[in-house]
Amino acid sequence: MRKNKTKIILSILCISALASIFLFPGNSYNARAQTIAEMNKLIEQKKNAIDALTEKVKTYQNKIKEVKNQSFNLKNQLNLLSNEIEKNDLDIQITEEQIQQTNLEIRQITLTIDQKEKEIGNLKKQLSEFLRVLYKNDQVSYLEVLVMNNSFSDFFDQYEYLQNIQNKIRTSLTDIKNTKLELDIQKSTFEDKRKRETSLKKQLDIEKGELLAVSSEKETLLKQSQMSEKKFQTYVLELKREEKEVENDIVNIEKKIRAELERRKKEEKFNEFGPVRLQWPIPGRVITAGFHDPDYPFRYLFEHPAIDIRSPQGTPIKSAEAGYVARVKNGGLKGYSYIMILHSGGVSTVYGHVSSILVKADQYVYKGEVIGSTGGKPGTAGAGPWTTGPHLHFEVRKKGIPVNPSDYLP
Repeated sequence: MRKNKTKIILSILCISALASIFLFPGNSYNARAQTIAEMNKLIEQKKNAIDALTEKVKTYQNKIKEVKNQSFNLKNQLNLLSNEIEKNDLDIQITEEQIQQTNLEIRQITLTIDQKEKEIGNLKKQLSEFLRVLYKNDQVSYLEVLVMNNSFSDFFDQYEYLQNIQNKIRTSLTDIKNTKLELDIQKSTFEDKRKRETSLKKQLDIEKGELLAVSSEKETLLKQSQMSEKKFQTYVLELKREEKEVENDIVNIEKKIRAELERRKKEEKFNEFGPVRLQWPIPGRVITAGFHDPDYPFRYLFEHPAIDIRSPQGTPIKSAEAGYVARVKNGGLKGYSYIMILHSGGVSTVYGHVSSILVKADQYVYKGEVIGSTGGKPGTAGAGPWTTGPHLHFEVRKKGIPVNPSDYLP
């Protein structure tokens, strides 16, 4: 009998020693933590590199602003384009650094998730050992413990030990709960970083397109002007004439079509669609050039009558509201392509730099119906002479007059 009691005490002491191992896992976690620490150091280096590049971007932004305030001539225009090319190149470098930083953060989170899962496994194992010790001791009465010990001091030491085991069980349960919560947070962060990585890669493609657009504009300017101020001014006048033709075409067509619809009593068709509540015509909502934007690169030719919405070339365009297709202009490889749709209440929308057209004039379309694809890349179908890279040129007009589309979009 006495031997059995002694075995119980020895087993408790062994379990206690084993539990201390689980509570203080030692070098394995330290080695992993060191790897995470290295990741943190690399991430910090990326952040510093991004900050340095951002400061350079500010320098070129100031130069661009300064040149824009100077007189309009060939020299200043070339200088402006050169600064914009340098700035766009830096924007690309920043996005590439952000992608690398995000990749490091994903790897860091992966290591942390692995560590947390192992911590939970060890905590569960530790809890199991504590419960086993407590269960065994529950089979022995306090009287038996008292009898098997040589003094009251030994008895109280044993009693205190059992109380400590119970406290450790409660602590282990709390640790498991907290570690599980941390694990869930890390997994959620992991998904967010994956989405950011995808978004940054799309942004990088668009920025490369914008760099190509500005470089193409500079190349075209050099070709057309042949470094002659006189030829440059002639080229500018030609671009202005082309833009004026497009503007007059849109205004005249709208007046003519609305009058024709009224005469044919088809205007009442608009009433079936209800009041105008525009939706975004493409998924992205990043505006790269605003309505009458002072920083619009072709402002020396005309005020920007639209917003430019960033999007990869070939993105499906949806009609912002139900309406009547009044004009479809296919400019081919060298000209400007656009679609104009009339809506109720004298509102119309224009979708420019269209690379493909899926509707035709004199047809009705529903809200959200795909009408074409975005373009804008220099030298591609429908881009025209005023492109600034892949995007959608989106106009809203009220009785033929351009108004700010942002005032109509949700």
